[in-house]
Amino acid sequence: MPRTGRPKAELVVSDEDREQLSRWAQRAKSAQSLALRSKIILNCAEGADNTVVAARLGCSTATVGKWRRRFIANGLDGLLDEPRPGGERTITDDQVERVVIDTLESTPADATHWSRASMAKHSGLSKSAIGRIWRAFGLKPHLVDTFKLSTDPQFVAKVRDVVGLYLNPPERAVILCVDEKSGIQALDRSAPLLPMMPGIAERRSFDYHRNGTADLFAALDVASGLVIHSITQRHRAVEFKKFLNQIDHQVPADLDVHLICDNLATHKTPAITAWFAAHPRFHLHFTPTSSSWLNQVERWFGLLTDQQLRRGVHDSVATLRTDIETWITEWNTNPRPFTWRRSADEILQRLTRYKQRIPDAGH
Repeated sequence: MPRTGRPKAELVVSDEDREQLSRWAQRAKSAQSLALRSKIILNCAEGADNTVVAARLGCSTATVGKWRRRFIANGLDGLLDEPRPGGERTITDDQVERVVIDTLESTPADATHWSRASMAKHSGLSKSAIGRIWRAFGLKPHLVDTFKLSTDPQFVAKVRDVVGLYLNPPERAVILCVDEKSGIQALDRSAPLLPMMPGIAERRSFDYHRNGTADLFAALDVASGLVIHSITQRHRAVEFKKFLNQIDHQVPADLDVHLICDNLATHKTPAITAWFAAHPRFHLHFTPTSSSWLNQVERWFGLLTDQQLRRGVHDSVATLRTDIETWITEWNTNPRPFTWRRSADEILQRLTRYKQRIPDAGH
């Protein structure tokens, strides 16, 4: 004999309930959980077995059984989420809104920004409540960042030019992001470092001795991540011209060279202009003013600073140069090119939205 199983309570859906269930199941703005529960009841109302309904909807038979029982016991209300356990809310929506508005639109009388303690005193809520509200809305009054909008009249054209090279590089050409990191200081601490120990960070004296500076010219190959470099004592047009000659010798002669540079005067002197005129395979592309973020070599300089320079100790320029050379050699042994993802249109749209948040940005 076929197995009959435990008898199920009859599930009856009225025409009115069926209409509401259909709306919940099909309405785009319904919660997905409520839409699934509605589909379960509609399928069960057709006489389908729990196992069949579960297979149709991609859920477990236990889930089908749960919502079938809930509907039989409580109707449509049984498909709604039950109140979460715990005490009732003691902070109203109006209080939350007031904390958010005050955080965004005002400052305390005795400080430039709110702290949890000052906002708690101002609002009458606890410090922990203020912390929860700020976390929920992503508010961090203690943090500040910097920005600078470019005033370059050719901003849009330059963004499209540089980003176009990243996303659609020309054939038989090398794209090099070129810049100089000037005034790298050889710093020696006034006392020996105290090494890191379990539970104790490395410690160093706050004062130091300056032992001279060095300048680094770098050209990052966008495709391979390899870096051509030169360390000099100064960063005048004379040194830049020598660096261009170095690039010319190292890049195969049958390839065009596209250089992405900033607007430093060193890159535009008569001597440099004449050099480019004598080397027609070189093509210059300038980033907009105040837009160093468009030049990928700046990201590479950031890695050099984080991994070598910021915590380095150098008693002379010679040791500084040696450490930089060693780090670059290691980099070129396993180069890691950066991946550019944003199109020019995406960048410009994002900047437009950003400017809309700044009062009088369009004036």
